[in-house]
Amino acid sequence: MLTLEDVRVYYGAIQAVKGISLEVQDRELVALVGANGAGKTTTLRTISGLFRPRTGRIVYDGVDLTKLAPHEVVGCGVSQAPEGRQIFGSLTVRENLMLGGVRRKDRGALGEDLERVFDLFPVLKERLRQAGGTLSGGEQQMLAIGRALMARPRLLLLDEPSLGLAPLMVGRIFDVIARLKAEGVTILLVEQNARKALAVADRAYVLETGRIAISGPARELAANPEVERVYLGG
Repeated sequence: MLTLEDVRVYYGAIQAVKGISLEVQDRELVALVGANGAGKTTTLRTISGLFRPRTGRIVYDGVDLTKLAPHEVVGCGVSQAPEGRQIFGSLTVRENLMLGGVRRKDRGALGEDLERVFDLFPVLKERLRQAGGTLSGGEQQMLAIGRALMARPRLLLLDEPSLGLAPLMVGRIFDVIARLKAEGVTILLVEQNARKALAVADRAYVLETGRIAISGPARELAANPEVERVYLGG
């Protein structure tokens, strides 16, 4: 479904992504793990069209995304729940969710998708008329994921969904990620909590200073002594 071919991204003169090539198959959950500054978030933002690669190609479902604007990428079926949630604090939960579907042409189906989000995150239905900025961190993360799902994406990009959350809430978020995977949503997950990411993923890529250091089936990486020592606290 998604292929990155030798993608290189710069911030001015600084090279943040140094020739990444990876693949995500239909209905697969692929994790990108690595330390801060490894290039994980930059990779997702480049797929979403927020950054332009200096070289390389990004192909999604046969469409070259490399030069598309972010709203055009969403229109192709790619949606992102960004790092830091980036919800609209002054808008209600309902308004935030409806913004996720603003590019949809099948407006009549938005109600159905709202109910799906409420099924995944019942607390959002309870908070429907509440301002997004008054939610807890975990509830805001649920809202960010729900907003991304309102675009009805075929490929969901999740950027650090557990960041800053209490362990109990991290467990709830990953339960939903596992459920989305079971329902057939294709997911590319960026996550600092490598243990959690590898537990739910089919395959994974370990990024190190802008390059892919190791890749393979998630179970094999979780059992790899080097990965455990560096990323899993072994």
